[in-house]
Amino acid sequence: MERLIEHSGHKVAPASRWRRIAFVELILLAVAAIFVGLHGLHLRADFPNHSPWMDWAKYTDEGWYGDAAIRHFQRGDWYVPGDFNPAAALPVWPLTESLVFHFTGVSVIAARALTVAIFAVILWCVYLLVRRWHRLQHPGERSLAPAISVLLLSTSPFCYAFSRMAILEPLLIVLTLLALLSASYVPCENAVEAQRSWWGGSLPVLGIGVLLPLMVLTKTTAVFLLPAVAWLLFARSGYRLRVALRVMVPVALLAVSIWGLYYGLVVRPRFLADYRYLFSVNSYSGLNVQNFFAVLSESFSDGMWIGPILYPLAILAMFFAAFIRPRLLKNPLLVALALWSMGYFAFILYHDNLQPRYYLVTVVPMTVFTVLVFERAFRGENWRRLSTIPAASLCTASLIAMAVSDARQTLDYVLHPEYTFVAAAQQIRRIIDSDRTHSPLVLSISGSDLSLITGIPSICDDFGTMDLEDRVKTYHPGWYVAWNQVDDDKMDALTSVYRVQRVASFPTMDDPDRNLMILYRLDPILRQTKPRLGHRGPRLEAASFIRRASEAEKQP
Repeated sequence: MERLIEHSGHKVAPASRWRRIAFVELILLAVAAIFVGLHGLHLRADFPNHSPWMDWAKYTDEGWYGDAAIRHFQRGDWYVPGDFNPAAALPVWPLTESLVFHFTGVSVIAARALTVAIFAVILWCVYLLVRRWHRLQHPGERSLAPAISVLLLSTSPFCYAFSRMAILEPLLIVLTLLALLSASYVPCENAVEAQRSWWGGSLPVLGIGVLLPLMVLTKTTAVFLLPAVAWLLFARSGYRLRVALRVMVPVALLAVSIWGLYYGLVVRPRFLADYRYLFSVNSYSGLNVQNFFAVLSESFSDGMWIGPILYPLAILAMFFAAFIRPRLLKNPLLVALALWSMGYFAFILYHDNLQPRYYLVTVVPMTVFTVLVFERAFRGENWRRLSTIPAASLCTASLIAMAVSDARQTLDYVLHPEYTFVAAAQQIRRIIDSDRTHSPLVLSISGSDLSLITGIPSICDDFGTMDLEDRVKTYHPGWYVAWNQVDDDKMDALTSVYRVQRVASFPTMDDPDRNLMILYRLDPILRQTKPRLGHRGPRLEAASFIRRASEAEKQP
């Protein structure tokens, strides 16, 4: 006989209840799919202006970290000696973009469409991961937690803003989720015996061993996420250290071998200076004993960026799981999600460079953790307790309010796009194209973004293994693009070679420190002599940049 389940004072047959849950789940996923589709609209638009998130990545990072792919297709060579070449240490994202650019050509639409596709994969992985662990913990029971998690993430305006940017964080998130999914399928009860069966026991291990170096080669801060993966491996090994080591050691050996091969065969022979440079410019930490608590407080309070409702609910859920109902932490996924969140908060605290995009990596685990805690804490037998009903109702109402509020804000961003950055870039392109007396090469901190948007060749004025003055003398840029003003060090490097002439300015985006893009023409003081034959300069000669920007238009 089918056992009847009491639910809200009524007795409902399990099959009927399953159908109702399946119907609600379908509706939630359909709404989520609509919002994911909205992410793909207006891909040339600015990062939402006048949003709570003032992040400088919107001026630079889409070009910087995809520069290798951009230059490969626009110039035929990804590497510019002496310039900023982050792909030496972080090759996964530009390689991924290259796969897309091979078919679409270089464009900001293609780059951002790739990120939107990655966001869709993130939601798919979240659904599979939550459903996998629910079935392991509660076999034969349906749950709305996977669909609710997907819905909340898809409607989040924070996710909307940053998951449409061609930056590193979305790819890091999806690789982390894939690693957690792989760990979820490592054989559990017979883990030791399964290792003797190469296919049955080693396939998930191989997957994790490949994914971990991909994570680190996407963004080195992935090392702060490794404890989350390790915990699931430990849990799948029955919390037995010796069994866990038989899984973890092969994973570690494979991961280190892949990373070591890349470093030994690619980085060390040719790009070691660029590799070290990336770490040197990111190694700064303003954290010290004197300001520790101030930075801790600011890092904690800035978590509100992920959502004014989500963040307090996530903190409440973590407190509830840790101190009021600790048996919830018997679910290994909850512990892994907590380790993910706390690990990345540790990086944010250490780095003391509080940019909103860093918190994007925490929004997935905090959202899923909140949903899982509330779903498990207020269901089944707990519903019969009168004292539980108000708290459960409040949590449910909070999640609904969050979804509605976030959806309204996201829709506002969708319905009111602005195109100030693209418009300014296109006007700069037209001015440069109309002047045949100067090199089209642009010097700018946002040069890589200009290359992505318009095809103009560029080098960076802020980062590079070569001093700026030497870089300018080597590559002879014809134009300089600055934000709001020219810094003294930049002016000193330029005036030794050029007369800097202001040509035009364009109001762009909303940051008070970077809301005016200024174009300068660089008129040489002395005629530049051509390099002598046999001169041992950078492998990339200046002439390789002097390809008219109009040639880039030939690309699709």
